[in-house]
Amino acid sequence: MKELVVLSGKGGTGKTSIAASLAVFASNKVMADCDVDAADLNLLLASDSKEENCFTAGKIARIDTDACLGCNICAHYCRFEAIRDCVVSQARCEGCGLCALVCPVQAVNMEDDICGKWFISDTKYGILVHARLKPGRGNSGKLVALVRQQARQIAESSQLEYIITDGPPGTGCPVISSLSGTSMALLVTEPTLSGVHDLERIIAICRHFDVPHSVCINQYDLNMENSNQIERYCNNCGIEIVGRIAVDDRFSKAIIAGIPVAEYTQEGPAVEIKKVWNALSSNIKKENNT
Repeated sequence: MKELVVLSGKGGTGKTSIAASLAVFASNKVMADCDVDAADLNLLLASDSKEENCFTAGKIARIDTDACLGCNICAHYCRFEAIRDCVVSQARCEGCGLCALVCPVQAVNMEDDICGKWFISDTKYGILVHARLKPGRGNSGKLVALVRQQARQIAESSQLEYIITDGPPGTGCPVISSLSGTSMALLVTEPTLSGVHDLERIIAICRHFDVPHSVCINQYDLNMENSNQIERYCNNCGIEIVGRIAVDDRFSKAIIAGIPVAEYTQEGPAVEIKKVWNALSSNIKKENNT
């Protein structure tokens, strides 16, 4: 079982569109969407949820209004100003438990904090594991790890060959949780100044975790000077560029239609993404044999 994660140093590079099309070309696989703050791979793959579970992380304070004396001692000691008029703000509460310790009548209870949900869904292309974190909630790294764990269990039980993961953008904790221990990373970038800068950052993270990685330049003809700069940088670093995808309005048309671009058309971007998949699958097998 090999795990391929698709990452980008910044949002908006077309990472999810490319990951969805890789799912079209790959066989014998399970998909995972680790962009838990803004999951949308399920929209392109037209998923049908068959299992839904709550994700809990940490504790949150709740006040029993029947037992509460209204003394406001808990509000006085709360450093996060999470308590007002004997009501706890879920957005502000950090789950430290101090309010429960100082309450003279034990009216404050520390309960499991439900931060979001995770799903196992059927799609036309196979099983998809994805999740949705509540707005503003933390612990996205833990939820990413849970999504990956569930995808591995499905792959192992069904004896699937690949896990294709749509990772989160950026370089933060969710990215690290998505990347560590994977077989290979595909780094999707674009020829903009921010794209070049953030590509260098995500490459540094891949090197830190010793994960083999390749680069795909999306919309490469948007700015040829920046594309050439990316190519020179990758060549100097010994990084293979496995794809150069031109600007094409069929990407946006496929999104509007709610299907991967590789299903929307058999030409243009679909041909290039097929080349990307062939190169990646070949590289993964080489890495597995070394």
